[in-house]
Amino acid sequence: MRLSLSLSIPLLLALGACANPPMTTPQEDLTAKQFQPPAYGKGALYVYRQGLMAFALPVDVSVVGGAQAQLNRNNYMRIEGPPGPIEVACNMGGTRQSQQVEIGAGQVRFVEVTANAGLMGPTCSLSEVAPGRGEEAVRGSRRVAAM
Repeated sequence: MRLSLSLSIPLLLALGACANPPMTTPQEDLTAKQFQPPAYGKGALYVYRQGLMAFALPVDVSVVGGAQAQLNRNNYMRIEGPPGPIEVACNMGGTRQSQQVEIGAGQVRFVEVTANAGLMGPTCSLSEVAPGRGEEAVRGSRRVAAM
């Protein structure tokens, strides 16, 4: 019994460390939830993860050539950049999924990241969603600091 307890504590601590990506300030979170248009000549992208069935493990998300973050359930990131095609990628369980999103100047787009149970372990998938659905999900989430 003592051996299993000593093995469980490091495992729980390791999972806890993985499960807490750096968050932005509450003010930055509130500002992003106003869904203001991006700065002149730029586009904005929200990438979020939500759901009751989300795995405890974070999903690594990146914008090719730009920001990256780990997203847990009910987390999101907002980035702004020049208009054009943007490749969003997620990595989980050794698999990578990517999707290209076309963002015009002044536009705001939303991409949902989903964790999936796979035969060989967890995987992730991406899908662009309508603004109303994306805004609703972001309102119930917390903003992570993109690196």
